[in-house]
Amino acid sequence: MSGVSEGERGPDDFNPQEAESAERRVYAPPPGCVRYRLEVQWDGGGFVGWQSQPGQRSVQDTLQAALPGNVQAARPVAAGRTDAGVHAEAMTLHWDIPQTLRLPPERLQLALNGRLPPDLVVLSLSVAPPGFHARYRCTGRAYVYRVLNTPQRRPLWQGRALHVSSALDTAAMQAAALQLVGDHDFAAFATREERQTRRTLHTLEVRRAGDVLELHIAGESFLRQMVRCLVGTLLAVGRGEWTAQDVARILASADRTQAGPNVPPHGLYFAGASYPMFTPIELPETGV
Repeated sequence: MSGVSEGERGPDDFNPQEAESAERRVYAPPPGCVRYRLEVQWDGGGFVGWQSQPGQRSVQDTLQAALPGNVQAARPVAAGRTDAGVHAEAMTLHWDIPQTLRLPPERLQLALNGRLPPDLVVLSLSVAPPGFHARYRCTGRAYVYRVLNTPQRRPLWQGRALHVSSALDTAAMQAAALQLVGDHDFAAFATREERQTRRTLHTLEVRRAGDVLELHIAGESFLRQMVRCLVGTLLAVGRGEWTAQDVARILASADRTQAGPNVPPHGLYFAGASYPMFTPIELPETGV
């Protein structure tokens, strides 16, 4: 959810104390601003990730530069952060924009998309409901990792999925995935993580659609590069290198050296964020 090391602190910048205090906060835009809720999609190949980085091309800065009317606004806030090369099918943001930008939401969306590059688009934009916050009100984040499992590479999938030419035992991978669902200490699957490492994984499913294998991962929050390490470990199971029992042992070890490698970022997609307190946004069909 850039993996998934997403920024300096992790894919969703999660902090248990912050999450607890978020339950008691009332979120509102600064005086003179309107808070908008956006869903955006991007191809991660040309970005260093979501978060602004000096002298680098980030999604956050690219959106900021597209704001029309020379309006000075705070940077948009995302549900999660993504690393270089990680894609987003539907990332939820909020953006506090001064009221001096007198554009209705539908025209603001058109104006932004008219100024954005081809690898980034605003799928939806509306005035956020009272109390909405893209990061702190988010209760779930979902990722998909795509694997092209064919003997030969396919140029049309370049940068969209990890190519694995060897046969993969999806039943064994799913059996191992079940060892990881639930509330656990995921230290064995985190890279250079300084935060507490206990997390709850709601979903970890292995699905095949023809030549493409999809790993669907969902939880409230993720550790640095946790998703990519989970996928790397399950791929080792699929190749016959480990069993479900081995994965359970790796999880219990809390030792990063015991787990599989982090897979490359280009097969990873941020698939969506959950806000049970707020009405879901109906997104247009994107073909992804």
